Amino acid sequence: MNLEFVLQYEAFEQAMQGYRTLQPRRDHILTVIDFTLPSTEKRMVVLDMKNEKVLYHTIVSHGRNSGDKYARSFSNRHGSYQSSLGFYETENTYQGGNGYSLVLNGLEKGINDQAKSRAVVIHGADYCSESFIKSTGRLGRSYGCPALPRNVNKPIINTIKEGTLLYIYADNPEYMASTKIVHAVDERGLLAQNDVGIDSLGTLN
Repeated sequence: MNLEFVLQYEAFEQAMQGYRTLQPRRDHILTVIDFTLPSTEKRMVVLDMKNEKVLYHTIVSHGRNSGDKYARSFSNRHGSYQSSLGFYETENTYQGGNGYSLVLNGLEKGINDQAKSRAVVIHGADYCSESFIKSTGRLGRSYGCPALPRNVNKPIINTIKEGTLLYIYADNPEYMASTKIVHAVDERGLLAQNDVGIDSLGTLN
C-alpha cells in the first residue's frame, strides 16, 4: 500500500495516533478525511489495516458554513452547518431522508461530541459528484455531514460501519490546542517512536 499520492503524511500520522490510543472495536479498518484538500479532490481514504490495502479513495463534501471549495471553519454547535474535526466511531446504519446513512459518534468532548445529536452522518448526495464539480468548480455542501457520491455510499458504509474509526483532519491550530488524543510529533516521528507493532505497516510510507 503506497500512500504517497493518496494521503499526506501528517493526516496519516495523526490518524495512527488515535488508532493506537482509542483501539477501535473493529480495528481492521481506518478511515481518514483530509480537509486541507479542496472539495474537487479525493479527500476520503478507507484503509484496510490488516491487508495493507487502500479500499476506497473518493471525494467527500463538507458543511456549507465551513467554506466554499475549502473547509476552513469547524464547529461542534447545533445549527452551525459546519463540519467537525477529530475522531469518530462508526455506529449503526438506517434509512433516512438522505437514503442509506451511517451514524457517527464523536469521541472528542467539546470538539465533535455533539455530532450524533446534530445528526452528522455519512450519507449519499447528488451534490457530491464529479458532474457537480464540472458544473460549479466545487462540490455542493451539506449541513455538516461528510456526504459521499451515491455510487460508493452504500459499499463504503457497509465497509466502515459498526465500530471502526474515522478521523477528520484539517491541520487546524484550534483542534490541536483542544484535542487530548493527537500530539504534535516531529516529521516522521510517530513511526520512529513506535517501532513495536509497526513493522507490518512499514510499507504505508
